[in-house]
Amino acid sequence: MRRRAAFMRQHAYCPHPSHHQTRIAVAPHDPEAKKASSTASLPPAHVSFECPDCGIPVSCSEEHWADDYESHLEICDTLREINEDDHDLHSGRFFPEFEYPGPQIEEALVNMTNWDTFMYSRQFVAINEPRSMRQATRLLTYPVTIGSVLHELSPYNIRRGGRLTPEGLKSLSALRYTLHPPRSGAGLDIKGLRPNPPPARIFILGARAESSLPREVWIQLSHMFPRATFHLIFIGPESMANRDAEFPLPERTPSNPFGAIVEDRLSHQMKISTFVEYYHTLHTTGLFYPYDPYFDCFILFHPGLGHPASSHEWEATVPQLLETKVPIICTGYTEWDMRRDWNWIQEKVGGEVDLLMEPGENRFRSLRWDLNDLDPADVSCGNWGVWGFRGKRYVISFLVMVIGSKMLTTVMQV
Repeated sequence: MRRRAAFMRQHAYCPHPSHHQTRIAVAPHDPEAKKASSTASLPPAHVSFECPDCGIPVSCSEEHWADDYESHLEICDTLREINEDDHDLHSGRFFPEFEYPGPQIEEALVNMTNWDTFMYSRQFVAINEPRSMRQATRLLTYPVTIGSVLHELSPYNIRRGGRLTPEGLKSLSALRYTLHPPRSGAGLDIKGLRPNPPPARIFILGARAESSLPREVWIQLSHMFPRATFHLIFIGPESMANRDAEFPLPERTPSNPFGAIVEDRLSHQMKISTFVEYYHTLHTTGLFYPYDPYFDCFILFHPGLGHPASSHEWEATVPQLLETKVPIICTGYTEWDMRRDWNWIQEKVGGEVDLLMEPGENRFRSLRWDLNDLDPADVSCGNWGVWGFRGKRYVISFLVMVIGSKMLTTVMQV
């Protein structure tokens, strides 16, 4: 905790409007937007004064903290909560909220109304403290967000306010047909042998922290679909960051040209592969071809499609994703982050996109807030919002008209 505070004092700048801007504001609510060139007279200064209420270095001096106290008060309680949660993680206490249930009988349906009903119907250990709930949802938000969209009992539907579009219902119905197959009569003896379908492939692009989650967390996804099998594929240059001691990267050989790390002993229902590479490079080689809307899905956790610092990395990837006609599910840190990504998609490839799920708050977002160490005024939460899109599909219809003894066939594209 002391190292984190020291890092903030070295790199974070005071948000008081009397300082000159240190960067271009990326959002209307960005504190840098308040630093107008006409009123700013002081050079940028690093934060050094800790707020006595939240314990976070937020200003360069007590005078600037007091002068800008009304603005700080908007996030002070949230910063205090973040600080307390971080201290709780390092307290050394026992964390019963990190004990996860195993598989349950299929007749016990999962209720996906909210976190409380989900944990109750999945038979989690009762969590009665808000802080413990925040710690638990910080990890579970990744697999449960995926499951809440793909599951047949999803809270997102085509009713009013359900946010799912007719095109989204078509795409997700195909995946749900695979993830909820009918009983096949399979058994353990020779008479019970049945052909098994291939696993559903979930491509998680731009993987960062989610690729290093404990595997028990990801296995919770397979427990939500007891008859389906999964192949999680983490792709991104940061997918193995800070994990060298756990999984040293293998050499790239003719049999493993991209140095993939395969974990196939996690469960009989799940396999995980990790590629430390950009997706557009893998797509060009045809490594994952062919793509099937019944078995494949792309997930982008906080991709930053419209962020000025990362949008250029997606310009080559997004057109390739649209070519596959496979559902693409995205999340965002905040409502502004999510809307910015959707606006970027509309600007770049708007005519080739079908909206599957309207942007909105994720029912299974992380309840724990996170702090940007480079900007103490920037708070966000994991998977705050969720939305989806897909490459536009064109339906070809044939109109047959019989004129006398001649038949004229007209092709109409709609």
